[in-house]
Amino acid sequence: MMTLQKIETNQAPQAIGPYSQGVKAGDYVFFSGQIPLDPATGQMVAGGIAEQAERVMANMAAALKAAGLGFDRVVKTTIFLTDLADFATVNEIYGRRFQGIYPARSTVQVTALPKGAGIEIEWVAFAG
Repeated sequence: MMTLQKIETNQAPQAIGPYSQGVKAGDYVFFSGQIPLDPATGQMVAGGIAEQAERVMANMAAALKAAGLGFDRVVKTTIFLTDLADFATVNEIYGRRFQGIYPARSTVQVTALPKGAGIEIEWVAFAG
């Protein structure tokens, strides 16, 4: 029987609804979407899409660390953008975190994101 394990850290923003930051199920960890909230204040970071993307990637790093993992274990990501014109900027910042085999990825434009964010990323990591 598979057991589930909650992944949680105060180094990434706390959940703003009824969900976990991450859940380990078997050999995989499924992480909830991260938006550019500063975990110390719970507020959106100042600046444009570059600053928002950097904060999201930092939040991802903290959540991965809480699971004992790094970016090298990420196998799938989904990037949500409120403006696909931001794709090149986000792609450059995102790409700096990965080496070797890049994760499978989808990027989609959405009408809106929580708290007025311009970006949200959710991901799955292999922990086996």
